[in-house]
Amino acid sequence: MFAIAASTVTSWGLYVLLPIFIAFLFFIIWDLSKKSEAGRAGTFWMFLALGAGFVGFILKILIEEGFKRWFI
Repeated sequence: MFAIAASTVTSWGLYVLLPIFIAFLFFIIWDLSKKSEAGRAGTFWMFLALGAGFVGFILKILIEEGFKRWFI
């Protein structure tokens, strides 16, 4: 009935749904820091520790795209 290619599902999931999920997780980190009354320094360290994985993943995507455009 509806034929969707695997590459379409992958690109939608990677470039649309994953950033929405990451934004939701950043909201969860912010809410957790407010409920625990972490203060400025505590909030900073929570975002740094828990958000480092997201930043690394986004950098990985950007580096891969850069290599595809300039070296391949």
